[in-house]
Amino acid sequence: MEAIKTHSGVSAVILAAGMSKRMGTPKQLLKLGEDTLLSRVLKNVHRAGADEIVLVLGFASETIQRQVSLEGVKVVINGAYQEGMGTSLRTGLAAVDPQAQAALIILADQPFVQPATLDRLIEYHHSHKPQILIPLYRGFRGNPLLLDRSVFPELMGLTGDIGCRAIFGSHLENIHKLAVDDAGILLDIDNAEDFEKLHQTDNQEKILAALLETADLEGREITSYSEPASMKAELVIIGRDEVAKALAKLGRICHFFVTVVDPLLKIADLPEADCILHALDFSRLPENPNRYVVIASRGQFDEEGAEQALRSNAAYIALVASKRRAQEILRSLELKGIPQETRAKLRAPAGIDIGAEGPEEIALSIMAEIVAEHHRHAADLASCAKNL
Repeated sequence: MEAIKTHSGVSAVILAAGMSKRMGTPKQLLKLGEDTLLSRVLKNVHRAGADEIVLVLGFASETIQRQVSLEGVKVVINGAYQEGMGTSLRTGLAAVDPQAQAALIILADQPFVQPATLDRLIEYHHSHKPQILIPLYRGFRGNPLLLDRSVFPELMGLTGDIGCRAIFGSHLENIHKLAVDDAGILLDIDNAEDFEKLHQTDNQEKILAALLETADLEGREITSYSEPASMKAELVIIGRDEVAKALAKLGRICHFFVTVVDPLLKIADLPEADCILHALDFSRLPENPNRYVVIASRGQFDEEGAEQALRSNAAYIALVASKRRAQEILRSLELKGIPQETRAKLRAPAGIDIGAEGPEEIALSIMAEIVAEHHRHAADLASCAKNL
């Protein structure tokens, strides 16, 4: 007999209005085992403690409603879905029960978030009342977010392809982060390549095991540091976007020991890396006075990466981000009590000004700055050693 749910005061808003441009077909209806992608998400949310489920549809909405069971779901249509995520957020929040105290914002392409994780977010909001709650897995932030009703008015003003992050800078004091033991918060199905990796079996448990293969390495590095390597000039790259990949190649060419920090990357995906760290935890790295850190995570792990790098006393720390985003990060670090002289070590935007366009040129501008800094740092160390 199913347990009776208690009133949580939290609604679940599932964003499923997108056009799936990178997939080429409505990914909401892709099959994972016996379920569609959207059905899997709905099942997980039904098993959690949200008071209601609001499903935002847009592209192919009629087809989706015919093929997916929507019993117990409030369906709303975003007629402006082509304008981007901001319109879906507005549509979903407008449909939330007026008595709801908060909303979980759930992405329709994340079918492996555990119901227990949703419940943990709900329980944390009930006891701590943050305005914005972000789940973390091994130091990496993921989705879904939980938003207090107090921030709904700002989100209702969003336009275009802008998500919840647009309001973070106004609420840094009231953003909380919750560590969860759920790699599903990091796993999404973004394109055909992601889906193809899962489509090799029709067994749901095997699908999940395949997707979590790299995520469940318990923080072990794919390759180990050797003692000589730990004293070599080291380039640490947080993230795996195109700038990060280009940096790894340049780092190898310039004879740096290359470490990439990412929760799901395999060494086969980036053979230029000497080491891959699956936890955003610099205490796992050996001491190295010649460490140069670049954060290139497209906003996903910026704040956590900057904090780890600054606390590690790296020789060089740079953030690939806009000036506005960098100011938000610095403000957040200030609120965490990191001294101004330490925060001043964060370089943003990263790299020297060469008028760079595209990821390869951006990576080149950063690598040039690192090489120059490395030679200055080596000279300083040599001078110090001479004076001892």
